[in-house]
Amino acid sequence: MNLHHLFADTGDRIVRYALSGAGGGFARTLLAQTPRIPALAPAVLCDRDLPRLEAMLVELGYGAAGLDVCATADEVAAAARAGHIALVPDAALLSAAPWDILVEATGSPTDGYAMAREALTAGRHVAMVSKEVDSVAGLHLADLARDNGVVYTTADGDQPANLIALVTWAELLGLDVVAIGKSSEYDLVLDPDRGTVTQLDTTVPAPELAALLTLGDDVPATLAARAQAVSALPVGATADYCEMAVVATNTGFRPDVERLHYPVARIAELADVYALREDGGLLHRTGAVDVFSALRLPDEASFAGGVFVVVRTGDPVTWETLRGKGHVVSRDGRYAAVYLPYHLMGVETPVSLLSAVLHGRPSGGTDPRAHAALAGRARQDLPAGTALAMGGHHHDVTGVQAVLLRDEDTPDDVAPLYLAAHCTLARPVAAGELIRLADLADADEDLLRAWTLGRASRASRASTGTGTGATAAGKDH
Repeated sequence: MNLHHLFADTGDRIVRYALSGAGGGFARTLLAQTPRIPALAPAVLCDRDLPRLEAMLVELGYGAAGLDVCATADEVAAAARAGHIALVPDAALLSAAPWDILVEATGSPTDGYAMAREALTAGRHVAMVSKEVDSVAGLHLADLARDNGVVYTTADGDQPANLIALVTWAELLGLDVVAIGKSSEYDLVLDPDRGTVTQLDTTVPAPELAALLTLGDDVPATLAARAQAVSALPVGATADYCEMAVVATNTGFRPDVERLHYPVARIAELADVYALREDGGLLHRTGAVDVFSALRLPDEASFAGGVFVVVRTGDPVTWETLRGKGHVVSRDGRYAAVYLPYHLMGVETPVSLLSAVLHGRPSGGTDPRAHAALAGRARQDLPAGTALAMGGHHHDVTGVQAVLLRDEDTPDDVAPLYLAAHCTLARPVAAGELIRLADLADADEDLLRAWTLGRASRASRASTGTGTGATAAGKDH
């Protein structure tokens, strides 16, 4: 993709952003990159731990004299007039500074939605990093952006935006896309000499895995054996389901199965793994969105949480030529995989900010629809009064298994997972049952309204044929 136009001479124009969750890991990567881009600057940063945020900024090279800790709207306005960066503990103070676009990175469904809604209705753009917000309120926020003449976008550097862009590129070229997806956050690293496999900082015995390094003739059987060999390690992070929900909304690709397949696969195998079942692969149908666990040896490069598309090949001579150049083509020549083995978090996000503000274009889809829903099933019997706490690195919800439901399999009264998060159950939910809206005693009213309005609006637009392009019409997968 040619991005030179984004960084071309903009004269004195500087895109200024507000950043929520400014002390977090994603935020740090954006703040570290920003000084390298003359046309971009932070205006106001919001975080609950201001001493930590201030120390991080100084560590990144921001001058301490240009950082103003502010407790009132007047102080924020004064910091802006002085050309300083305002540091605030309360999202209510964000609007007191002039800025073009909000980067929402709190990961909090209720707080993130409130900040995004306020920005959009005030005529300011929003780059949504908090996939938890997008999975519940994304459709409604996109409507608000349209109604107010601004941009609501996913953020480059996170897998959803990167994958949406890769799919857009593939479809623009007329490629016949069969499946899309990403790798899980951490590779499975096999040490064949020791008979162990390591995922991040956890190592478990897996002596049988070394004999399963090739797919063999029966791909599903090999994948099942690999899954059994690494069953001591966790699979299926809630964050993965959430990201794929955002991708489904913006592309029309939907889950093949609600728990996703999560095959343990090597990069070179993707075209064989994500083939249709009649061709020896995993898929029941085309148009699938999925996640795989990348298997590699210690001296092999990581997939780095990157993204991929699997396509049907056309002219066999073309694709055999590409196979010879190192591209991943299935053994029977019918499928090929194209992939980006990286996501650089906030290092890439400036592309989204400049594109939205200077060119009025989102990084994600232009007409999202309710193609899939991130929901939750009870892992065990949950009694009335159970608090569905959200926590941990992957924002898991206590006692609940994340699932990604195709639109036709989504009950009208299903509770989106991150609406249920932090709620209390009003009635018992049996193991294996979906969490329903009526099960929640204290759902956030604003977030519930956003979920309801967003789905109703998009259903109405689909029935009347409004919208443009393949996404508006819905993909025939």
